[in-house]
Amino acid sequence: MLQKFKRLFKSNESISLVSNTAVAVFGFLSFMFLARTFSPDKFGEWLLYLIPAGLVEMLRFAITKVSIIRFLSGTEGEDQKELIGSNWFLGLLLTVIVIILMLLTRFFFGEWVSSSGYYYFFVWYPVLSIFNLPYNNALGLLQAKQNFTAILTIKLMSKGLFFLFILVNYFFLSWDIIEVIYAHLAVNLITSIWSIARGWDGIKYLFKTSKSANRKLFHFGKFTIGTMLGSNLLKSADTLLIGISPFGASAVALYSVPLKLTELMEIPLRSFLATAFPKMSKASMRNDPDTVRKVFYTYSGAITILFIPMIIICILFAKFFILILGGEQYTHTMLPIFLFQIFAIYSIFLPIDRFTGVALDSINKPKKNFYKVVIMALLNIVGDLVALYIFKSLIAVALVTILFTVIGQIVGFQYLSKEIPVNYREIFKYGFNFYKEAFKQYVKQ
Repeated sequence: MLQKFKRLFKSNESISLVSNTAVAVFGFLSFMFLARTFSPDKFGEWLLYLIPAGLVEMLRFAITKVSIIRFLSGTEGEDQKELIGSNWFLGLLLTVIVIILMLLTRFFFGEWVSSSGYYYFFVWYPVLSIFNLPYNNALGLLQAKQNFTAILTIKLMSKGLFFLFILVNYFFLSWDIIEVIYAHLAVNLITSIWSIARGWDGIKYLFKTSKSANRKLFHFGKFTIGTMLGSNLLKSADTLLIGISPFGASAVALYSVPLKLTELMEIPLRSFLATAFPKMSKASMRNDPDTVRKVFYTYSGAITILFIPMIIICILFAKFFILILGGEQYTHTMLPIFLFQIFAIYSIFLPIDRFTGVALDSINKPKKNFYKVVIMALLNIVGDLVALYIFKSLIAVALVTILFTVIGQIVGFQYLSKEIPVNYREIFKYGFNFYKEAFKQYVKQ
């Protein structure tokens, strides 16, 4: 029995699942203790530092990360070194551009920055962008090489060390938001130094960069930058718009607690996406659409089926989950509970939506994935504004998210079906077969 479990957890899918589970657990625990450390207003200030930082991170690495995973999977030798060097060069260039833009914003709009909930973001994100560049580069290279054990190490270090600080701060120190930000910066720097020391980030190939490799990554990445930015906006636009609305920072906290819980659903989804993309990319570069289609069916079907019982549990025990994550200050009203139940329903539409996007990227059709995400993001932002300023309802904001995720899934599936014939029925057929075969393999071992 023990040997069966050892073999089961040696696969890339299993290691990726463990990695994403560890990240989610540390993320939840950090969120939970910070929510209890600070009042909703103060906690909202922390979220208005962290959430826009995540959005800009997506913007910075959108050009390079998806591109390097796709092209590095099918190259060797000097071509590979040039791609790694160009990945570093473009990442560094984008970091400098972001820092300049943020400094200019502070210079011309200093009064607004100082009085807004985004003050910590504008002051400290430029530092964070430098500190986390090496380890973010490493994550992209390691995923392309399917070295999920090293990815697990990096993620455990970055999330685990920060959680340890949050824990010590909660029980012994009681420091304010600014000290938490200092700790966040320090952990990112330590993780990057470790990635450089292990040679995972590829900085030694920086001077191997070439114009052709730059063009190759940028040509593909110019669409994925819009795709990833749009994807992040779909998740964070709600919170960002609530932050500048009359609802204020406390509403950001009330909305973010149930939204954070939906990451439970995304643990297996992110794990399967991380392993499916290199597989589909390799198959596409071998001109093997049947394998691309099979991977798409199997992975999206398996996750959709897995989500069904998870959603039922989330809906039935919504109040319990809110109490565990945010504490009693978030259960004195039914609003966070209703929001979590809505987000649970929203999760059922995510697997097919996300896998159509990954499939389009893998077959070198990032433009279509870009169009899909832009349509979803723009409609979602307009819907959020209507929900906030006309209906004046956070529940309406959550319902808008469901509506436009469904629209995005339909649009993405139509785009994909024009490139490689696919149909919904096969998704569930392959999904059930995935679990059947996994059970058979486990019994045989």
